[in-house]
Amino acid sequence: MKLPGPDHPITITPNGKRVRVTADGVVIAETTHALTLKEASYPAVQYVPRQDANIELLTRTERTTHCPYKGDASYFSIKANGKTLDNAIWTYEEPFPAMTEITGHLAFYPDKVKIEEVA
Repeated sequence: MKLPGPDHPITITPNGKRVRVTADGVVIAETTHALTLKEASYPAVQYVPRQDANIELLTRTERTTHCPYKGDASYFSIKANGKTLDNAIWTYEEPFPAMTEITGHLAFYPDKVKIEEVA
C-alpha cells in the first residue's frame, strides 16, 4: 500500500453538478453526488454512488486489478440495447484507508460510455 503524496497526489472532491452516464442512449447512472478523483497526471474520473446506477444493467465479471494507492478493483460489464460492454465499470469495494470516500462508488471507462455533466 502506498500513500498519496507530493510525488503522486490524489484528491477526491464532490462534483456538485449532475453527472449522467449513458451507453448506446441508455442511462446507466445519473447523480448529483458524484465524486471527482484526480490522480497525479491522469484525467479526472467521476465516481458515481452505486445506488444512483441502474444495477439491473450491470453484471459482475471475474476481472480484478490492483492499484498500490487505492486497493483491489472489481469490474462490471454493462448490458444495454442488446449489447454488452465488457468490463466497462470498476469499483473499489474495500479501498485502502486513504481512499475510503470512494467506497460504494462506480467509475466508468470513458471510451466505453458517455459521461456528461447535465443541467
